[in-house]
Amino acid sequence: MKASKMRDMSKEDLVLEESELRKQLLRLRFQTVAGQLESGPKMRAVRRDIARIATVLKEMEGTK
Repeated sequence: MKASKMRDMSKEDLVLEESELRKQLLRLRFQTVAGQLESGPKMRAVRRDIARIATVLKEMEGTK
């Protein structure tokens, strides 16, 4: 997801999205350990989306 799209979302939506991505990352880690993960770059993309959300949330805190 693009950071510009994230900036249009509310803080509550971003927090909810972050928790969903963290759950997804946990599932991907379990799949990696079990040897079932087929899409390796997916985990990297999820981690980056989490980082983008954290950045946007920090920006929102700074503007208030």
